[in-house]
Amino acid sequence: MDIASLLRDFAFSKYESSAYLALLTHHPTNGSQLSKRSGIARSRIYDVLRGLMAKGIVFEVEHGQYVPLPFEELKKRLRHRFESNLTVLEEKLQSMAGDSGYEYLMTLKGYTEVIKKAEDIIGSATHEMYIRLFPRTWERLKVAIKAAVSRGVGVRMVSMGDIPLAYDIQVNHPFGERLIKKIGGESIDIIVDKAEAIVGIFETGISDVSPIIWTRNRWFVTANRDSVRHDFYHYFLDKIYECSEPLTEREKKIYEFIKADD
Repeated sequence: MDIASLLRDFAFSKYESSAYLALLTHHPTNGSQLSKRSGIARSRIYDVLRGLMAKGIVFEVEHGQYVPLPFEELKKRLRHRFESNLTVLEEKLQSMAGDSGYEYLMTLKGYTEVIKKAEDIIGSATHEMYIRLFPRTWERLKVAIKAAVSRGVGVRMVSMGDIPLAYDIQVNHPFGERLIKKIGGESIDIIVDKAEAIVGIFETGISDVSPIIWTRNRWFVTANRDSVRHDFYHYFLDKIYECSEPLTEREKKIYEFIKADD
């Protein structure tokens, strides 16, 4: 998108954006010269200039000589106007919106879009995160998760593959790699503060169109949080009964923590 198009997003007309940009690069100048530089017909240029002067964006400093509002000042005005309008819009919409009590299940598609939303909800975490991730997705989110940990957010992670032990409460799913074939792709499960979740499966070969659910529906959030919690027990049972190995001291602490964290 070019600069003129960007200015039009801030209520500049096509001619006004062209005239302002031309004037910004060469001023002071008269209407005839500005017409040539901007590509605006002489029959229109003075109407455009009058419109810009009415908005306080162009000034006539001498008879027939014009200068633009410096860009830094324009930027301040646009930012102030945008923030003021956003505040008014927020107040109006809040007063109009009724409380239906309905909590939506929103479908996201596209790996990049899902990752961005996952980063958003990780960034909003204040207390805890239950996460179950495959290595590719963890690599994309590990910086956001690290930032959450630095804020004091507790991470409880089930690793679905070769992911280093990076968190105090973390285990490796005993059949992580095998599950890709069974479920048809790589799952993503992130449940934040018992309040918000993003879950689904990036299906093999079609991860960019796979539907992933984001929601604040409390029943959906609770069910998926419990699903990740149960995978911790899956890990413990597999190690004790299938592998006939005792839990380490670290694993015993994780077991006691998960058992109490309901």
